Formats: sequence, structure tokens, C-alpha cells
Amino acid sequence: MNKNNATLRAQFGPDFEFGTATSAYQIEGHQFGGAGRTHWDDFAATPGNVVRAEHGAVACDHYHRYAEDFDLIQAAGFDSYRFSTSWARVLPEGRGAVNQEGLDYYDRLVDALLERGLKPNLTLYHWELPSALADLGGWRNRDIAHWFADYAQIIAARLGDRLHAIAPINEPWCVSFLSHFVGAHAPGLRDIRAAVRSMHHVLLAHGTAITALREMGQTNLGGVFNLEWSGPADETPAAQEAALMHDAYYNRFFLEGVFQKSYPNRLMPTFEPHLPKGWQDDFDTIGAPLDWCGINYYTRSLIAPSDGPWPHHHAVAGPLPKTQMGWEIYPEGLYKFLMRLKDEYNITMPIYVTENGMAHEDQIAEGQIADPQRIAYIQDHLDAVARARNEGVNVQGYYVWSLLDNYEWALGYEKRFGLIHVDFDTLERTPKASYHWLKDNLSRPAP
Repeated sequence: MNKNNATLRAQFGPDFEFGTATSAYQIEGHQFGGAGRTHWDDFAATPGNVVRAEHGAVACDHYHRYAEDFDLIQAAGFDSYRFSTSWARVLPEGRGAVNQEGLDYYDRLVDALLERGLKPNLTLYHWELPSALADLGGWRNRDIAHWFADYAQIIAARLGDRLHAIAPINEPWCVSFLSHFVGAHAPGLRDIRAAVRSMHHVLLAHGTAITALREMGQTNLGGVFNLEWSGPADETPAAQEAALMHDAYYNRFFLEGVFQKSYPNRLMPTFEPHLPKGWQDDFDTIGAPLDWCGINYYTRSLIAPSDGPWPHHHAVAGPLPKTQMGWEIYPEGLYKFLMRLKDEYNITMPIYVTENGMAHEDQIAEGQIADPQRIAYIQDHLDAVARARNEGVNVQGYYVWSLLDNYEWALGYEKRFGLIHVDFDTLERTPKASYHWLKDNLSRPAP
């Protein structure tokens, strides 16, 4: 914890960027404004996929309430807001005719951020693939790289003159492996060939979009990677090897693809038979130069070997305190990843922690929401960031996930990550103690 009670501004300096983050499908209300159907609508409509079959049709109704939500961001003293545009809201069929109502909405949204002095940081894809493209194979189809680049150019042509930063795809591991091998997210597949191909195509789409945006003159382009620290469950060689394999397909595959134009050798005996023909020729596109690197970090996994099929391991419960998600609270992992980016990948460009936060069983008592656990979580992870900065890592910003309690995908609305409580019956917003703590820490002295 910050022992001397200095504000976060004093601890990190006036140029460090503090922000908060959301995503389109989780907060907007997808039934509004002419948006097309997404594979998350289909996934949620299938029994057993989502808690109580909940979906994003209304969510937080941010579509109509964004001004109120942006007032809260501004009042808290944040510098930036990381948000996503919905592919299906802009292109209901994923290709072809543009839904001007959707583009107009995002146009108003960006202007509203700028009016409040907030930097708009856009993520082009946060998991809501148009159903029409899912029908064509989605991320298993190599053509998605070009479909995605076309979408990126449509967004940039309308909004690019006012955006502070752009990242193509949020959390490639979740888009591909979690969704096509584990089956926990849409499209809900459990197929190693689909997983490996989608992993490659996600990176190809990322690079293709970066190239297309550069050709339009866009700047301040980055990539956002979700990282989960891999630790062995015990000191046996088998557990050590299991943790290295987990690290390879969870973390290193995506980082090495983008920053080293290669994939981990440890994966190749299993992955190479499933990679698309000519995959080796795609690395110049995948490795298109970036201006910044974003990492999303929440937890670690302790990995034990098992006798089942690849990856021949499973995660076991660790001893540390856990969030409402059951995730261990392990700030040391964030420090270790930041050091890895510097020491192993030689990344000197600005690095941003683009997501970090915790779900907690927040309760309203007399109109107040005390969440000291979330305050401690944020401060402890910020201390990990400060430690890495002091050791030469070029970390330039930190974003809290999330602004609002929202649709937590397959877990529905019961897992609350927000700095602001949302009553999903009335949609009333109630800032939590963590919001007020950040507001106190982020306030700038009067000029």
C-alpha cells in the first residue's frame, strides 16, 4: 500500500494517464439503435451457456445514458476512457451496408468525451462478432482479417480525427482459445483445430487492421494482450513443465507473434498441424510496428500436470485471497509481466495497464457501498506498477476495469467489477467507496 498517503498524482507524476474502461456489448444495450445480431446473442440464447440465460439487450443502457456516465468519469478526475465500438452496431451483417444510426451514436459519444476533457481510447473489437460472419466461420476463416480491416477503416474514417488511441482487438486469448478450445465464451467451441486457427487469425486481423489504419494516417496505434501469470502447483519438474506450457499458449503465443514474429517452439508439435497453410508468411503483417503496448492483468493460475489430452495439465486453487470470480489476488504477477516486457521482449515503447480490477459482492447499505477490498486491490496493483517504473519499465498509464457493473459475459450480471454500482432493475448508478477514493486521489490542483 501507499504508506505515505500521497495522492496517486503525486506518486506517479502529472503525465501518467489514469483511465477507466468498458466495452460496448457489456454496457450499451444491444437492442437499441439498429445493431445487428452478434454471436453473443446466439450464445446467450442457447440453454446452459450463460447464467440465467442473461444477455446484453439492455445491459446498463449506456446507449441512452452515456452523458450521465461520462459526467461520472470526469468528476472522478480520470484522464482517459477506454471503450469499444460494436462491429454489429456499425455493420449489422459484418460487411456491406453501414448502419448510419450506429456510426452517429459513436460520433456523439466521442464528442461527449472531448467536451469533458477526456481522451477517447478506442478498442475496435471487444468480442461481439456479427452473427452473419460467425455463419461464415468467424475467426476460423482467414478472410476475417480483411473483413475486420474494412470495419476498422469505416470507424477511423468517421472518428479517427478525434481519437487519442486505437487498439484493434481486446484480449486475443479470450477471442480465440477461451472461446474455441475451452468453450466458455461465444461461439462456445471445444475444438483444438478451431482454437489454433482462430489464434493465428486473430493476430493476422490485428496486423491487417494496424496496416490499414496506418495507410489512412492514423497514429498512436497499439495492441492489448490479456496476461495471466503461470505458476507451478508444486516444485516437481512435471508441474514446472505444465506451467511453462500454460504460459506458452496463454501469454507468449500472442506477445511473441506480435513482437518477435514467431510462435513458441514448445507449442509447435501440437499447434503446427492445425495452423493454416502458409502461416509462416503472415508474420510481417502480424508484427506490424506498434506505438504502444497494453496489457490486461487480473490474476495468476497454479498449474498441475494431468494425464488427459493436451495440454496435459489443469489449474488448482491457490492459497491467496480471491475475488468474487474466484481469482487469486496476486499483484506480483503484474510486476513480473511488466519486467518481462522490458527484459525479454525489449519493449521500450509506452506500456499501459489497459485493464485491472476485481469483482466483489458489493452491497448497498443506507445508500453507501463500502468496497475496501477493491481499494486495496487497485492500490496494491498500482504499487506493482510503480515498482516496475522505478526499475526502468516505460509504464505510462493504468485503467481500472470497470467503470460500471455490467454484463460479465457467461456469468451474467452477478459479478460486479464496477467502480459504480448499477441496479439492473432501475439502472440507477451509485458510486462505490472505491470511486470516491480514486476521485480523492486523482484530483488535480487548481491552476
